Amino acid sequence: MTLDQLSGLDISGLRRLARTTPRPDAAAPEGEGQVAAISYLRVSTKDQATRNGLEEGLSISAQREAAQRKAEQLGAVIIKEFIEPDESAKTAQRRALQEMLDYATTHPVRYCIINKVDRLARNRLDDAMIHAALRDANISLVSVTENIDETPSGMLMHGILASMAEFYSLNLAQEVLKGMTQKAAIGGTPTKAPLGYLNVRTTDARGRESREIQVDPERADLVRFAFTAYATGDWSLSRLAKELTARGLTTRPTPSQPAKPVTTTGLHKILTNPYYQGTVTFRGVTYDGTHEPLVDAETWLRAQTNLDANNARGERPQKYDHYLKGTLYCACGAKLMIERPRDKTGDRYEYFTCSGRRRKTTNCTRSAILAERAEAEIERTYQRNSLSPTQAAQVRKVLNDVFDQLEGSSEDERKLLTAQRDKLEAERLKLVQAHYADAIPLDLLKSEQDRIRASLDQINTRIDNLTDTYAEARTGLDRLTELLVDLDDLYNKCEQPNDASSTAPCSPASPSTTKRTPPTHPTRPPPASLPTPASTPRPKSPQKQNCPAIRRGKFRFSHLTWSIGDSNP
Repeated sequence: MTLDQLSGLDISGLRRLARTTPRPDAAAPEGEGQVAAISYLRVSTKDQATRNGLEEGLSISAQREAAQRKAEQLGAVIIKEFIEPDESAKTAQRRALQEMLDYATTHPVRYCIINKVDRLARNRLDDAMIHAALRDANISLVSVTENIDETPSGMLMHGILASMAEFYSLNLAQEVLKGMTQKAAIGGTPTKAPLGYLNVRTTDARGRESREIQVDPERADLVRFAFTAYATGDWSLSRLAKELTARGLTTRPTPSQPAKPVTTTGLHKILTNPYYQGTVTFRGVTYDGTHEPLVDAETWLRAQTNLDANNARGERPQKYDHYLKGTLYCACGAKLMIERPRDKTGDRYEYFTCSGRRRKTTNCTRSAILAERAEAEIERTYQRNSLSPTQAAQVRKVLNDVFDQLEGSSEDERKLLTAQRDKLEAERLKLVQAHYADAIPLDLLKSEQDRIRASLDQINTRIDNLTDTYAEARTGLDRLTELLVDLDDLYNKCEQPNDASSTAPCSPASPSTTKRTPPTHPTRPPPASLPTPASTPRPKSPQKQNCPAIRRGKFRFSHLTWSIGDSNP
């Protein structure tokens, strides 16, 4: 009889099974004149099971020897033992325990020998049901170190020991949780450190052991690169995971698992873990950690913003590659998608088509735009939007005046932000103290901590920005205005990317000197006639769509509009 079969027993059924009844002797093992017995051996942790380099550790061997001695005292021989090398007794769903109960129902056994009652169960209900299952099979439960038998006093002792075992388990769990919570509150790490850190045990001169978190010299720089790269917005999770694998980032090896490359899912867990910015989250509550952060708050926030944006629009691998892919929008507001149909001779022709018309999300009637035509129009658009030298000088003068005003007013703003930060820090400390005093519930503490943390991140980022001088910004302004004078020349000097997931020709901060060469195709008209701008009907109620903003290191053309055949932007 298994524990699943006993789940329907009521209290009266358990009492009937607990009555003292005569038990027939079990058949003697073959070749022996003694009765049969089985033993159940268990340790709670893997460390106990493998201590001293032994396959079964020290505890299992000691329990086996004690069980053998007890069997000799009973005039029995152990015909089978069941070993649980790494299982808690808080639950009865243990492999060796279930095997023992199944064995007891099909073999003639007189005794079940255990080292202590808590080896069998640390839950009173499980203990009663296991004991009832053994009694139903006419098997007496024998403890090596405790006096339990079928007499009323023995059964009373058994019940007391089972209650003490349950109390020990529950109290230990509560004390461990209390210690872990206190460790998190002072900034420690109560759990295993994430990838990029190491849990290290150290011993001082007096022999006292301490556990601390250290930066993993093998993986920390790669984790920093992951945050910095994803914060730019130029990487997808899948591309970044492949890049990290190429650079050698792997998971930590364990005794049962070798080191493996970080998957896309694993990378997402890394990028969403606030531990890397210096905070510790335990049971939903966030604390300031004492470990070394791998990323600053600004990089962390940019990475989270990009993760949220990618989650909203979804990332999918692109089928066809084109350096303008993902940057062009139709007049109806929908994105233009690249297509490469094949003709009868096998040649491919690239066209941009309206995704709104294809998916029927708008009433756009524009059929297709030859890719070469779109490329030429983009180049002309850059040429039309270039600044003259006089305009560039005027832009520099206006923005330099703005920088002068910002530098003059930054000190007052810095003082105000510092006062706000001190107020929020004090408020957060009061919240934690109120929670320890049971004055506020846990869910309220979590929500308030989230609010305060978001405000502090914004304030700290603003203070850092105010602390910086504007010299670098002025230098960058001069460089950018030089580029804006001749945009079409910069555009033509950019390299065409080979990566299918890239959506822009190049970075305006460091243009390549290699001439961009648009792909050449056989001359062929579009598969459908292209209506003139005047004959193209505008949608009656166009779908509202927010085009992506201009990102650092990319050209985005969503703010540049034109009509094919029109000379004005």
